[in-house]
Amino acid sequence: MQDNDWKKRLGVVYSTNPDFQYTEAADEQAETLAPAKQRLIVRIDRSGRGGKQVTLVQGFVGREDDLDELGRTLKKKCGVGGTAKDGEIVIQGDWRDRIVGLLLEMGYNAKRGN
Repeated sequence: MQDNDWKKRLGVVYSTNPDFQYTEAADEQAETLAPAKQRLIVRIDRSGRGGKQVTLVQGFVGREDDLDELGRTLKKKCGVGGTAKDGEIVIQGDWRDRIVGLLLEMGYNAKRGN
């Protein structure tokens, strides 16, 4: 039954070929750059968060798994919560100085934003 999931094929033109097999395009993820080649910006943000401060780490180039792993490490070292998605890491609170120090220790090219 999973071979006949019609929602994945919306917008596909009908084929009269009886041997036609629909294949989905695989999501291509960018290869993760070495830490020394990454240029990460660490800044603080309040917009859309009810006045609460969060620390954003932006500029990561690579796979989502590696981004999640880096986010998990930073959250653990700071002892706070957060998330990693859409190419950025969100850490709860103002941890700019500590996160820049941790990233530099890990070999990343990190810079403090605002």
